[in-house]
Amino acid sequence: MKKVRAAVIGVGYLGKYHAEKYSAMEDVDLIGVVDIDRGLAQEVAARFNTLAFTDYRDLFGRVDAVSVVVPTEDHFPIAADCLKQDLDVLIEKPMTATLAQADELIDIAKAKRRIMQIGHLERFNPAVIALKDIVRRPMFIEAHRLSLFKDRSTDVSVVLDLMIHDIDIIMNLVKSEIKSIHAAGAPVICEHADIANVRLEFVSGCVANVTVSRISTKNQRKIRLFQKDAYLSVDFAARDITVIRRDESIASDVIPGMDIRRLSFSDSDALEDELASFIQAVGTRRTPVVSGIAGRKALQVALSITDQINTAIKPYIE
Repeated sequence: MKKVRAAVIGVGYLGKYHAEKYSAMEDVDLIGVVDIDRGLAQEVAARFNTLAFTDYRDLFGRVDAVSVVVPTEDHFPIAADCLKQDLDVLIEKPMTATLAQADELIDIAKAKRRIMQIGHLERFNPAVIALKDIVRRPMFIEAHRLSLFKDRSTDVSVVLDLMIHDIDIIMNLVKSEIKSIHAAGAPVICEHADIANVRLEFVSGCVANVTVSRISTKNQRKIRLFQKDAYLSVDFAARDITVIRRDESIASDVIPGMDIRRLSFSDSDALEDELASFIQAVGTRRTPVVSGIAGRKALQVALSITDQINTAIKPYIE
């Protein structure tokens, strides 16, 4: 496979890491980085020995693929322009600001036969990958994603910033349509909700309770899943899974008749794996791990949750 000519559009907090990963890949030629802040673009370009641009349209004709790592409101116009210019695109989550925009990008990518991958990073966490072989029709799920406050991604609610990761993971594991959504949340520091909770009820009977906060005093990324004869506890940060299964032959002091095992995974770089997967999809023309359709499904649920929260809190913030 020949080298993929790649570029990064938007080199703020996360975009510069995209540039770093691409610059180290043997099958990628990092052609340039783009940012409306000329000084920042030049700084990142110098660090990774590439070219700096302030207008993404200057990339047209020079590259094969781009990462779009700009504020959410700019995802659609930039990604649409790039797809129309026959570029393959990786778009950071959330995919777009609206479902109509997501649908249009999916249509453009299909018409132009372009690869479009959505940046749901946790799909590349080894613990999440391992879950696919362990989870069998979960009936109850509880997830907590808590984060210290960071002055980034505040242009969207915590639902679109953090909860969307768990929405994507849970929907990928449950594989059932959502029957009802019950959400609550509140803005504390930012204009949009900083803390949120949702109860998702699926047609299969599964119920998921998800809590997220970006104003916590600690970082935590955990999920617990209950299914027939088994309980699984996942720590995304520690990259480990505790699996408790029924086994009457075991006389455990903790839970009688249950076999308790812990699966640990070596450190890995989820972002590097995500970008490598994108480049492989570009080279092989195969559907990416997180397609536009998958990104749209997570976005649809996240927007529904956000709408519920905004409707409930509107009388209190006006």
